Order: sequence, then C-alpha cells, then structure tokens
Amino acid sequence: MSRLLRLAASGFLLCAAATLHAETVDRMVLSSDGVVLEVSSPASGIMRIRMGRRHLPEDASWAVSRAARSARLPLQVTRGGGAVRLSAAQIGVRIDPKTLRLEVLDAGGKVLLADLAGRAALSTQGFRLRARLNGDDHIFGLGDKTGTFDRKGGAYTMWNSDAWKFTQATDPLYKSIPFFMAVSDSGQSFGLFLDNTWRSTFDFGKTERGVLAIGAEGGPVDYYVMSGPAPKDVLQQYARLTGTPPLMPQWALGFQQSKWSYRSDAEVRAIARRLRSERLPADVIYMDIDYQDRSRPFTVNRAAFPDLRKLAGDLRQEGMRLVLITDPHIANAPGQNYAAYDSGAAQDLFLKLPGGQYYSGDVWPGAAVFPDFSRAKVRNWWGGLYAGFVADGVAGFWNDMNEPAIFNVASKTMPLDVVHRIEGDGFAPRTASHAEMHNVYGQLNSRATYEGLMRLRPDERPFVLTRATYAGGQRYAATWTGDNVSSWQHLKMGTQQLVNLGLSGFAYAGNDVGGYAGERPSPELLTRWFQIGAFTPLFRAHAETGRPDQEPWVGDPVQVEIRRRFISERYLLMPYLYAAAEHNSRTGIPLLRPVFLNFPKVLANGDRLGGSEDQFMVGEDLLVAPSPTLESPGDYKVELPGKGWYNYWTGQRLSDRSETVTPDIAQLPVYVRPGAIIPKQPLVQSTAIIPSGRLELHIYPGADCRGDIYADDGSSLAYKRGSFLRQRIRCEETPSGLRVQFDQREGSWTPWWNGLALHVHGWNGGTPAQAQVTGVKLATSFDPAQMVLVVQASDLVRGLVEIER
Repeated sequence: MSRLLRLAASGFLLCAAATLHAETVDRMVLSSDGVVLEVSSPASGIMRIRMGRRHLPEDASWAVSRAARSARLPLQVTRGGGAVRLSAAQIGVRIDPKTLRLEVLDAGGKVLLADLAGRAALSTQGFRLRARLNGDDHIFGLGDKTGTFDRKGGAYTMWNSDAWKFTQATDPLYKSIPFFMAVSDSGQSFGLFLDNTWRSTFDFGKTERGVLAIGAEGGPVDYYVMSGPAPKDVLQQYARLTGTPPLMPQWALGFQQSKWSYRSDAEVRAIARRLRSERLPADVIYMDIDYQDRSRPFTVNRAAFPDLRKLAGDLRQEGMRLVLITDPHIANAPGQNYAAYDSGAAQDLFLKLPGGQYYSGDVWPGAAVFPDFSRAKVRNWWGGLYAGFVADGVAGFWNDMNEPAIFNVASKTMPLDVVHRIEGDGFAPRTASHAEMHNVYGQLNSRATYEGLMRLRPDERPFVLTRATYAGGQRYAATWTGDNVSSWQHLKMGTQQLVNLGLSGFAYAGNDVGGYAGERPSPELLTRWFQIGAFTPLFRAHAETGRPDQEPWVGDPVQVEIRRRFISERYLLMPYLYAAAEHNSRTGIPLLRPVFLNFPKVLANGDRLGGSEDQFMVGEDLLVAPSPTLESPGDYKVELPGKGWYNYWTGQRLSDRSETVTPDIAQLPVYVRPGAIIPKQPLVQSTAIIPSGRLELHIYPGADCRGDIYADDGSSLAYKRGSFLRQRIRCEETPSGLRVQFDQREGSWTPWWNGLALHVHGWNGGTPAQAQVTGVKLATSFDPAQMVLVVQASDLVRGLVEIER
C-alpha cells in the first residue's frame, strides 16, 4: 500500500481510501509515495507542517522552544470529497492525501495559504514550496531587508552577510529571519515562519506572478502558519513560538553615543563631559575595537585605558554606562599568553576543518579562530569570559562581526564545510556543516553572551547588541541595521528597516544615527536623523573611523539646539516608552509600528499603504510623519487614520483627517491619537537620575480613551517578583466635562513622583474649571493659548477624577 493515513496519536493505520469517521487526535501523519507529512497545532491559531522523505525531520529548533514545539492542541479530523480536514482552535487544514497538497484555513474556512507543490516540494537537494498569493495581500517581515517596504514582488535570500555600505538593492544582509506576515487591504492577516537555518529564498511573485515560492538548499521542511486574523494577532502568535524580547534595562532606551573609535581613556571622558556640558541627555558610551590590545577580544590596551574599572565607575557617577565590543573571532595566538585563546584551545572549543585542524580566518586581530557556539559547553565558556569586564563595572556588550565575517575571501565568511558539533535544543548530538549553522551563528553568539551575563549578574537585566542573528534571537539581544551610509536615502530606508524588524520579533532595534559610512552628513541630514532617531527604540549615534566628527554638538548652534530639543523630548517621554517596552516584553507587539498595525483599515485607502508608507507609530498613540522626500523642501500631505487627531507639539486638535505640511528643519510632524493618555516626566540628563516632582498625564479626549503607567527599578529582575507598578487610566467625555478613571494599581513598586498633573488638551470649557476626586477639590489652571487645562492631584492608587466646565 503506497498511501497510508496514520493516526499517530491513536496508534493505528488506515488506507487512504477508507472511510474516516470523526476523530480527535493531537497530530496527523500522512504518507504518499515515500514522502511523510505531519500536521499539528501547537497553539490557538497556529498550524505546524513538517515534511520529509521516508521519515520526518528531527524535531529540534534554535528558534522555537521545546515547550512550544511539543504543545499540541486537539485536531478534529473529518473526511469528505477526497480530502482530509483538520480543525483546531481558530485554524484548519485541508489535505489531499494523494498529492499531500494542503490548504491552511482560517476559523471561518477562508483559504489563507494554498500549497501548489505537496510532496513534489522535496528534491534530492533541499526543497521548494509553492503557494498562491492573494491579489490584495501586502507582505512584511524578513527582518531588515532593504528594497521596498512592502515585500510583495520581491525576492530575498536568507544568508547572514557582512554588507558594509549596503544599498537599496543589497541582498542578503546581516540577519536571517525567515518569517513574514501577509496583510490584505481589509486588514486580515496571516503569518508564516520557516524554521530552517540553511541558505533559503523567499520569492513573493517576482519570478512567477501570483506565486509565493520558498526554497532552501538543505535542512527540514518545518514551518508554521499563523491565522491572525489581525496583524497584532499574528505577531502574538509568532511571539508564542519564538519568544518575546526580555525587558531591557531602562538605560538602554536612553541616548547612546558611539564611534569607531574613542581611542583613549581621556577621549571617552571628554565625550562624557561634552555631553553633560552641552545638556545633551545621554546614558551610554560605546567603545569599539581600539580599546583592545591588538584588536584581540577580551583584552584591554592598558597604555590607552590604564584603569577600565575606574573609567566605568566614574562614568556611572555621571549617569552613564559603558558598553564594550566583543567580536567572536579569537586571535589565533598559541603560546602568547592570550587567555581567551589558551583556555578555548585547552578545552577544544574552536571550529575545525574536516581534516581536524582549526579553521583560521583573517579578521581584525589578523589570523583568528572561532568558537563553536552550537555546543553548550562553548557557550558556557564564552559567557564566562565576561567575568573581568563585569567585575570592572561594564554595563553591556556589543557582538559585532558575527555573521561570521571573514576578510580577504570572496565569500566574506568561512568555508561551508567547517565542522560544528551540535548540542542541545532538542538536537541529537551530531556534527553539522557550516552551511547548516551559518545563519544561526550570530544568534548563538549573542545567546552565549546573554546567558553568561545572567550567570555573572543573576538579578540584573543584560544588555547585548548583535549585528547578525536568526529568528528567536530577540530573546537574547537588541540589534541594529549595520553599516549604513550618511545619505537621505538611508535615513528613509532605515526607518522602514526598523519597522520590518519590529514586525519580525525584534522590537529593540536602531540604525546608526547620522550614518556609519560614506561622506560626512550635512548639518540638515544629521539634525533630521537625530529627530527621527529620538522616536526609534534603540537611539545610538555611530560612525566609522577616518570621518569628521558627527556627535550631536557638531556644527551650527541652531542645529545643535534642535538636536538637543529632540533628545530631551525622548527623555520627557521615557515613561511612555518604558510602558511600551514592558508591553512588548509580555506580548511581542513592537514599540515601533507601521500605522496599519494599530489601524489595519488604512490599507483600504489606496496606494502606499493607504498613504501611511512613510509614517510610523511609537506605541499605541504617537504617529510620526516625516516627509516622503526627506531631502526636499516641498510641501506634503499627511493622511491620518481618522479624524480628531492632535498635534503633539501644540496640543491643537485637527479639524480634518489630513493636513498639508511645509517642511521645517526645526520641526518633525508628530500626532497623537484621539483618546490617548500619555505619561511624561520632568527632564533629566540620564535615566540614572530619579526625576523629581509630578508625573504628567497628557490626556487627549476621544473615543476609547486610555493609557498605561508602568514603572519599576529599571535594572533588576525584581519586577518578575512583583516589584513593579502597572496602572490603566481611562477617560470619558461627559456633557459637563471629563471623567478620568484610575484603575486599581498592580504591583508593589513605590513610584518616584509625589503627585500627578493631568494636562487635558483641547479643553474648551475655559476657567475656572472644577475638579475633584472623592469629594476633595483639586487645583486647576488653564492656558487659553494652548487650550490646556491642568489639574493637580495626589498620586492615585485608585480613584475617579471628575472635571466640570
């Protein structure tokens, strides 16, 4: 019998032609002409599909945890019309048992993904899945790929690559995140994650119109389809599989200053002094490879940096943290008292060629060997190398060059036959080629760093920044878009890269403000980059060596003042940003978002994503609308998702859903959702400085009026033990005024503020206004020019503030 229907959970086999009565199983396995197909549902709205020749692929993953893989919801099995139908919570699958072609269905039976290949997808060298694309679908994700914001019509390769001065047409780039989301004009959405670390390709109708083609050179057919139906649902389903980013230390949301390189203790101190003297709020200074002895990781050039511990301690006194680069290449230096090499070689921890000798490639220190991060023992060793830096008070670490990048070879990386020895994460111990492990090398490097810091500082949140990574890497590190260029095109492209990274699980991401490579940015370009960067999750300025300075204080005092104002605005917004970060750590919903993530119906409004392609949102409530042609002084029209939005800077309510903007280098259009409640704090020069005074709650009346306060100590893991503050605030317009409801506060954290200041924007009731809470009158004031009513209140653990005209 060539075709078998196996009810694996039930333990018996049926002929495919037999009548199948309604049955409940936890997975379905079908076999046809030597190809085996398995379908299961690990969570509501998710189907997992695995396929192999003669047997299923190994059930293991670097991206999806064992718990997520092994969970299986009940499948309701029915048969009719020559097909097998499987139904689970909010998703279903229909399979042709002869060809193994399948259709993934949403809860209402609508086809999300129609597979055109079935068992024919497999070949002797890899596989190629084919499916129909819906005509009105837009495609997002795949990390920070360049090209068009909407991936539809493009083709992309997953192969982590060092891409200095990449362009709009450069592919592949530094990361491999084989996940995408399809969103229709109606806002309905589904997602697909291919869990395969080999070189793979995604073609969204470029080669064959209307056809999605996904292929890989090797490895398993193991993919998950998420049914949504809304884009946020897809992101939460993906996060359930690959994890959410941990809550970063609050200082990681502050401004970060970097350069290749600040070359001495004196230069680093001078940068810190200048930031403070210029009143430019900042939390982090990075040190690139030149702090090291001969560019060797885990060393320090003591001539230039005689006392790293004192430097880190003195910076802490100024409210600044030190972040050090630690690349994965270890100088191939036997017999030279280089501890990282000696300890790694003594334990046989480096990658080898098939003949058994170490693989050695040229990087910054010259000839270098590379840790085999696919081994748990190696990851433990690597994490321990940070002990000295941690003892010296270094706050975070930057894993660069971990594609891995190799100099002086055409491939820019190590040979594909380099041998890895896999351990853990559900894999049977075995050897694997670099062809299999290349795309996950950076993720495992950052994982080793993160886990090492957790062991060394078990109650302190690690900060790790990585250039290369794979799906699931968001559990270990923030990222950035790599070696960009100082150009208007890169500023615009970089924002879209960050939005797609957020839609790929990586909420903590940034690009080098001002541009890393190329010509020095013009004063206007640098200023505009700081303005936009102030609203991105990771706000780091960085530039390569040999270029003129481009720190925020460089240039005309007028430009410097604009940059100062926007950096300061970020610190005023820190409570809002931190609440969005904490929400991301629980849900996977990113800080930086396309407009359609909050307002899916905008896609039905026409081209360029309903007019929102050049916009982005920060959290639920702030919409940033740069010019679609940033280098042009021409007027442009801002379309908003509905009426009643507010101008963030003036507080004025717009009478229409659109307005025409005349570009002004001193301004960046930002709008507030009607119904938003945005917490803000007094200005501080660092998150290490506790603000004093009242917490401001800026209320913008409208439908679905709500906002959140979140606070904790900003650095430890005590929030996981209940030491946090979380509170939902709601408001409702009434015929006589406004009611502001403070829900019961959660957590035990005592806040820094000594009271609340409610700023009600668009207030047209004049003054004096009457405000009270539980019968106690509150002080009010009114600014008629800004139409803002301010109500002073004590801190409210719970209560109702009633405001009357």
